[in-house]
Amino acid sequence: MRSVRSAGIGEEHSVDDRSLVAAAQAGDRAALDQLLRRHYDRIHAVCRRIAGGTRDADDAAQEAMISIVRGLPRFDGRSAFSTWVYRIATNAALDELRRRRRRPSLHVVTDDHDQPEPADPMAERHLEGIAEREAIDAALDDLPEEFRVAVVLRDVADLDYAEIATVLDVPIGTVKSRIARGRGQLADQLGNRTGATGRRKDDPPPTP
Repeated sequence: MRSVRSAGIGEEHSVDDRSLVAAAQAGDRAALDQLLRRHYDRIHAVCRRIAGGTRDADDAAQEAMISIVRGLPRFDGRSAFSTWVYRIATNAALDELRRRRRRPSLHVVTDDHDQPEPADPMAERHLEGIAEREAIDAALDDLPEEFRVAVVLRDVADLDYAEIATVLDVPIGTVKSRIARGRGQLADQLGNRTGATGRRKDDPPPTP
């Protein structure tokens, strides 16, 4: 089989996942590298939203990538590669979250007077963006685990209901209910900041 590189393919998305998986399983390291790079950002985003915290997300994403590489020879293509990948990422993030809960927490006291003022309006907007992201992360962290995972897989990983049902091994109706209830709780906590996790036009209305 010709490798991805030898076939003259240089664009990130010029080959679909199925072709890259076949090439990677045949030993094409360029195809494997492209697969990992293609999905890493969303893998990390899923890990960050589920596990919370950049360091924990980094650790979970790294574990997910290792599991993907090790498990790729056994991937049989019965589900989409992305579905398989996000199942691994979800499990890695949940494992990291549980490890963190078992670790003793350290409280660091900081002096607010030592914090520099924003240097310009752009810096001010940047800080506001960080504050909004932190608020969303905190709200997600307060959700029951089953709601948080379903919302993240829908709104961060962009999986459809059937894919989420496959990842979580639950019925589609359960997926829809968890997403609706999770989004409802987020809306209660965030008010008008729900744009990052808001309901899509093709989603069912929230259940009472």
